[in-house]
Amino acid sequence: MTKPVALIVDDEPDILELLGLTLEQMDVDTVPASDLASARAALERHHFDLCLTDMRLPDGDGMELLSLMQDAHPDVPVAVITAHGNVEAAVKALKAGAFDFVSKPVDLQDLRALVRTALKLRGGPDQDADDDGVDAGSRLIGDSSGMQHLRQLIRRVARSQAPVLITGESGTGKELVARLVHEQSPRADAPFVPVNCGAIPAELMESEFFGHRKGSFTGATADRDGLFQAAQGGTLFLDEVGELPLAMQVKLLRVIQERAVRPVGGREEIPVDVRILSATHRNLAKAVQAGEFREDIFYRLNVIELQVPPLRERMADLAMLVESILARLALRLEMNKPDVSPEAWQKLSAHHFPGNVRELENVLERAITLSEGGRIGAEDIFIKTPARSTGPGLAEWVLPPDNGQSLPEFLEDLERECIRRALSQCRYNKTEAAQRLGMTFRQLRYRISKLGLESE
Repeated sequence: MTKPVALIVDDEPDILELLGLTLEQMDVDTVPASDLASARAALERHHFDLCLTDMRLPDGDGMELLSLMQDAHPDVPVAVITAHGNVEAAVKALKAGAFDFVSKPVDLQDLRALVRTALKLRGGPDQDADDDGVDAGSRLIGDSSGMQHLRQLIRRVARSQAPVLITGESGTGKELVARLVHEQSPRADAPFVPVNCGAIPAELMESEFFGHRKGSFTGATADRDGLFQAAQGGTLFLDEVGELPLAMQVKLLRVIQERAVRPVGGREEIPVDVRILSATHRNLAKAVQAGEFREDIFYRLNVIELQVPPLRERMADLAMLVESILARLALRLEMNKPDVSPEAWQKLSAHHFPGNVRELENVLERAITLSEGGRIGAEDIFIKTPARSTGPGLAEWVLPPDNGQSLPEFLEDLERECIRRALSQCRYNKTEAAQRLGMTFRQLRYRISKLGLESE
């Protein structure tokens, strides 16, 4: 295999020499260019596997070269070199399609990691994944226009190192999308570390994310790496990132900017090479306006946004989803995949699935369990629909019974029953139950403790 070749564009001779020597030590040939015109000429004479360009050039800027590369050489990863602290320029370049960025003065360790990651794309055709599954270990299902567009976007953003924000309703498959981005990226051989931001107690967040040193707090009996170190070289997936407390958002922003973490109780920072993917079912732009989410970290996480459509907007995919889910369930239950009766299909097709693919999976799991004779009938499809009330009005219904119980006591019992039902319907998945009840995970956990439901 021939040696890879990199185009290096910078008007500072010392930087050109430093970058050239560093890449040559990595067995990468280099072609230097001191301005945009020289870079254009080099592109006409050579084929490159990587391009490193300064953002400020004597006869233009790196954005012009990036645009040229996107049009004429879209398969060549382009990394930009920015002035230290110029976050806006880096984000602008990433949004325009840059693979990654490094800041001046150039950290050679960061540069080597960037080059190694970029060269993993060398000669690799775009992966067109076999989309034949719905859970986290398989692939996206569906031929609807929305899903085809989503698959195309996944393939494109997988080649980048830019942060990605995945948005969509609960149950649409946001973690699956994150896994696909990771699996089709140059980081596919490194760890994919998912974390539910709403499930970590606020007082433990810093230790969980950044690790801690022995003796740094009560119970810290040994050094422990955090999630960033666990994801070294790979991808850290921040699910429900909107649940991060404001104080933690500040610390996370610093790690993203500096690419280093300081464990709790530690004195030295540890470099980390991690790509950040995040997901939320909330409207983070509105959360920013409400002061619930920091604007600076929102723009750092939302360099690229992927929207996962709800199931009701892609009902054309229902048949493929049902067949795939039933095949997987039958394999797990060691039984033949049952047929679905026309009446059952009609019942499924008439439902809007507010819980999306996760709700469909739950409905079919119940149906396959109850079915007999290798066939799922309409009676096996249990779908809850809101019932119209024909009883007393709300004000009359909520009045406490005539047993001496006070209104606060009655309302507490009512809240306790609502939480019990939500937990039961969500199979005691507290994150999903919290979303169904319209509260955060921490709020639900507090109410469970206050209402004495922890032992149930």
